[in-house]
Amino acid sequence: MTAVQSLRGNWNYPTAIRFGVGRIAELPDACREAGIAKPLLITDKGLAKLSIVTETLALLAAAGLPARLFADVRPNPTAADVEAGVAAYRAGGYDGVIAFGGGSGLDAAKAIALMVGQDRPIWDFEDRDDWWTRVKVESMAPVVAVPTTSGTGSEVGRASVITDESDHAKKIIFHPRMMPQIVIADPALTLDLPPKVTAAVGIDALSHNLEAYCSPFYHPIAQGVALEAISLVKQWLPVAVREGQNIEARSHMMVASTMGATAFQKGLGAMHSLSHPCGALLNSHHGLTIAIVMPYVLAFNRPAIDARMTALARYLDLPSPSFQAVLDWVLALRQEIGIPNRLDAIGVSRDMVPRLAKMAAQDPSCGGNPRKVNAEVLAQLYEDAIDGVLRAG
Repeated sequence: MTAVQSLRGNWNYPTAIRFGVGRIAELPDACREAGIAKPLLITDKGLAKLSIVTETLALLAAAGLPARLFADVRPNPTAADVEAGVAAYRAGGYDGVIAFGGGSGLDAAKAIALMVGQDRPIWDFEDRDDWWTRVKVESMAPVVAVPTTSGTGSEVGRASVITDESDHAKKIIFHPRMMPQIVIADPALTLDLPPKVTAAVGIDALSHNLEAYCSPFYHPIAQGVALEAISLVKQWLPVAVREGQNIEARSHMMVASTMGATAFQKGLGAMHSLSHPCGALLNSHHGLTIAIVMPYVLAFNRPAIDARMTALARYLDLPSPSFQAVLDWVLALRQEIGIPNRLDAIGVSRDMVPRLAKMAAQDPSCGGNPRKVNAEVLAQLYEDAIDGVLRAG
């Protein structure tokens, strides 16, 4: 058995996952197991043009499950995208959803599957207090998820990030049953990701695990998952960026991504708080924005995470284990895979900072940051990331 052949398994943590090269062939069986006979395959506009979508539709048709395609999903999906998907689902008389793609496609698909049976607006299910209890659970559509990138881990998540165009804020729509019934995780579907996309989504996976690891909340299970996933990213992300056809690297990065979305139930932090407004206002790539702000947030958080970073450095076998060793590794990784150092590289200007900081302060990810943040602190972090200034925490 080769190394790649051994990277295969059926897991139930937290949802049923069929992992391994070639397992996309099991998608028709997975749909039937989830009770889906007439699926609507939902993905984003960019992915819809690629052969993996047409091949998957052909696979389903050959198995007697003639799926239709809905791809009117933007890189940062909006409520309008969800409404259009709900209309398509109802008009076609579908009985389930295949969520296919990266974070935008998966998030939109899960939100559509939620909303097909609701009579309230989507914002009534924002992740606040007990708003999730408003959902008519029996009317939700079943979901089978097929990730095609290794970043968000949305295939195992209980929420979707959707942009509210009325105030340009990214909001989290949540319900425990939004978690897909089955995941088909086939690393071969990620082989054709360009290096820049591989790098950006890979750092997103790192951020989920790193922020979960640093979160002050008590969750030893998530803590352990995050620690091992960070190690996988360290070893395999540079390889995946450098050698796009390396299926072993792609496999490990897909696992690390899924692990990140499992781990961050422990909490996220200011990396995500800073990134979400940029995506909402500038349509910037989420993973790339996260990658840029990562070291600035780590430096700010140092007083609260120094000991934890030293332990992480030991686990990663970094020389002279310390907070600085982890920060130096992050900086070197970003340089190796081609991440810009400053936010102005993606169009963030100083005049935008007050508005961005106000939005970031309202982002729920702030609650998991190891140090308390407010609009003033976040504004300073934006300015530091525009200027390229790493301040001691």
